[in-house]
Amino acid sequence: MSRYAQVAFTDNVRRVQEERGSASAMERLLAGDSGRADRMGADEAGFIAARDGFYLATVTETGWPYMQFRGGPPGFVHVLDAETLAFLDVRGNRQYITAGNLRGNDRVSLFFMDYAHRTRLKVFGRAEIRDPGEFSSLSGRSGDARTDGQEEWLLVVRVEGLAWNCAKHITPRFSESELAGALEQVYERIADLEEENKELRSRLGTRD
Repeated sequence: MSRYAQVAFTDNVRRVQEERGSASAMERLLAGDSGRADRMGADEAGFIAARDGFYLATVTETGWPYMQFRGGPPGFVHVLDAETLAFLDVRGNRQYITAGNLRGNDRVSLFFMDYAHRTRLKVFGRAEIRDPGEFSSLSGRSGDARTDGQEEWLLVVRVEGLAWNCAKHITPRFSESELAGALEQVYERIADLEEENKELRSRLGTRD
C-alpha cells in the first residue's frame, strides 16, 4: 500500500491512467488501508540527511501551486522520527509566500533530489510553523546542522505519503564537493606539469 498513491491518484488521475492504459499497473499501489500514513525507514532517513537542498511546494488560497528551493548543509533537514521532518527556516527575500500559504492550507509537497546518483524521493505532508527556539531541543537529538542566516521559524512536516521515483530522464549533475575528490588528482597533475614546464623553460633560457 502506498499512501502517496492514495493521495496523488485522484479520480481525474485515475481516468487518465485508464485512458492511457496504466490503470492496472497502478492498482498495486492503491491496495491496502488508505488511512495510514507512509513511514520513513532507514533508507529515506539516510537519503534526506545527505541532501543539501530540496524543493518545497505549497498551495495559495486561490489554488495556485507555489514552489521554492530550500538549501543548507547536509543534515539541515532533520528526521525526527518515522513520520516527522523538521528544519529551521531562515530569512530570504521576505516575500513570505510559503508561510502565507500555510496559514490557509497546511498541505505541502517535498522533492528531494540526488542528481549525481539519479535518485529522487517525493513526500506529501502537512506542515506546521513553530517557534524557532524549539530548534535547540531538536538539535540536541539530531545534530545542529542548519542553514546560515537569521532564523525565522521552525517548520515541522508530518509525513503523509512518500514515493521513490525512477531514474529515467534525470540528468546527472555534480556539486563542487562531489567533484572535489575526483578532480584532486587532476589538479595535482596540472601542478606537476606546470612545474615541469617551468623547469624546461629555465633550461632553454640557460642555453641562450
